[in-house]
Amino acid sequence: MKVVAFNGSPRKNGNTSILIRTVFEELEKEGIETEVVNLAGKDIKGCIACYKCFEKKEKEKEKEYKCLGIDDFINECIEKMIKADGILLGSPTFFSNVTTEMKAFIDRAGMVAYANPGLLRYKVGASVSVGTISGTTQTLMMMDSFFLCLEMFIVGANYFNMALGNDKGDVEKDERGLGTMRVLGRNMAFLLKKLNA
Repeated sequence: MKVVAFNGSPRKNGNTSILIRTVFEELEKEGIETEVVNLAGKDIKGCIACYKCFEKKEKEKEKEYKCLGIDDFINECIEKMIKADGILLGSPTFFSNVTTEMKAFIDRAGMVAYANPGLLRYKVGASVSVGTISGTTQTLMMMDSFFLCLEMFIVGANYFNMALGNDKGDVEKDERGLGTMRVLGRNMAFLLKKLNA
């Protein structure tokens, strides 16, 4: 079994990365393979609503599970999601929502999955967010909506999957937030094992 995480933070080794690593520590204890994909610094464009992913499907029986309108890093991400059993999305809170990198990821990958119903069906999904005062729950809802729309199973913890932080490393002071990440990792491992039994 494998879980791939997509870190939507513009900081490769910031607070979001710490949360992802904390979740992954629990998964790895259960023998689950993990991989982190950083969206930071990648040339990722937003969806242009060209609908080429739908047109290709209607014209040809051969399926191509990628964005046909823009050929960039998103297609590598889609391929990784298809091969994974679980998907973890992480984003800091920017103006009470996900980063532009994460939004482009959701829109583009989501459109390809819509064009190919069942592409991510029954995979396990979880999201994590970092914020200061407010907005983390809305950020989590945006990422969880991606899972819900694509018929995935969402994993929760014992609180919202969030931690408090602003400057790099701040989340390491948030014991409750890190504890929530550990519970999330254990719960994700539990569900993955049940589904793959």
